Amino acid sequence: MKVLQSFMRDYQKGMGWEISDENYAKSRDSLLNNYMLMTTEVAEVAEELRKAFNLVREYAEEGMDEELAFQFAREQVKADLGKELADCLAYLVKFYNFFGFDLEESFTGRWRKCVKGRIGMGVWQKNRLA
Repeated sequence: MKVLQSFMRDYQKGMGWEISDENYAKSRDSLLNNYMLMTTEVAEVAEELRKAFNLVREYAEEGMDEELAFQFAREQVKADLGKELADCLAYLVKFYNFFGFDLEESFTGRWRKCVKGRIGMGVWQKNRLA
């Protein structure tokens, strides 16, 4: 995660896409603009899901088993869905960078609390998240 966060910081800065920290007004406008752009990407994820559900319906109407239809639909939207999820992640990382969060620490700190007591720390430690 640290490599991803560092890469995105440098790339976005190089492209002039970072969130402005020049002053309050510019930061506010930049934060709101990036928030709107991120929600647009989330809507594009929803569109890919809608596309998959419509494909399942169409295949099922043609007589295909619903489970098989779902597997086919998943494969058909997988590439575009992955791109849209990556776009969402890029905006999330941009917010992490602007506010000075360490993505890895924030994620593992949050999920360590959620996981503890539910599936046990063994799974957490096995995956080197402890």
